[in-house]
Amino acid sequence: MPLLFSYGTLQQEEVQLSTFGRKLNGEKDLLTGYEPSLVKIADPEVARRLQKLHHDNVSKTDDEWSNVQGTVFEVTDEELAKSDAFEAQFNYQRIIVPLASGNEAWVYVHAGR
Repeated sequence: MPLLFSYGTLQQEEVQLSTFGRKLNGEKDLLTGYEPSLVKIADPEVARRLQKLHHDNVSKTDDEWSNVQGTVFEVTDEELAKSDAFEAQFNYQRIIVPLASGNEAWVYVHAGR
């Protein structure tokens, strides 16, 4: 099964239920060589609906001491496709990354414009 690392909203039970139809079980892990960052929400309607001005994001640093805390989940290929659809609406793309645990997982990063 694919592994999916989340540092943001996919860790929230209500997002998991609405996206996957189930609560995911996960393990804490670290994304190394990245640091937390923010992306301004350009669409005022999206900002109003989400009640925030920025999306969480991560930025690559290549510094082995930089890290982002999160949770890694086992998901099905079908759930990964659902996650792609959820994240695409906010301009995020999926990339494969190594985690501190030694596992490789998919993670979403903002695609920029």
